[in-house]
Amino acid sequence: MHHHNIILIGMPGAGKSTVGVILAKSLGMQFIDTDILIQERTGRMLQEILDTDGPDAFKRLEEETILSLHPRHAVIATGGSVACSGAAMAHLKSGGAVVYLEISYEEMKKRLKNITTRGIVLLPGQSLRGMYNERVPLYERYADLTVACSGEDLESVVGNVIEGL
Repeated sequence: MHHHNIILIGMPGAGKSTVGVILAKSLGMQFIDTDILIQERTGRMLQEILDTDGPDAFKRLEEETILSLHPRHAVIATGGSVACSGAAMAHLKSGGAVVYLEISYEEMKKRLKNITTRGIVLLPGQSLRGMYNERVPLYERYADLTVACSGEDLESVVGNVIEGL
């Protein structure tokens, strides 16, 4: 494979972490989950950071965490809000291929039963639909490959990612 890293982006609930682990195993690559890195760095849960410090502080933390990464031959699952940072996306793109795991709004809502504890970056007064509409064009702009995930099982998604690269 000609890319050093595979970067997974997409909505909360798109399956970035789950697909990422299977992908890394299938390709013999390292797996990195940036949400877990943020929790390790701060010693706090994502939701706690959002509740206490707010979405802007969280996004800064996410950006710093990503800019400090210099992985080689890794599958990187990012948080849903990473596409809001041009700097973070440029850094990730410089090291590999960006794969957008695409799900419909309905599918996202169905998968996000645990929204209040999940660490989802909603701006003050922003609805889930508002967040979805804001992020889709960002994901589309940065993606080298888009893989549809609504109604697909994990194996097909992983297969489609590998095939697409």
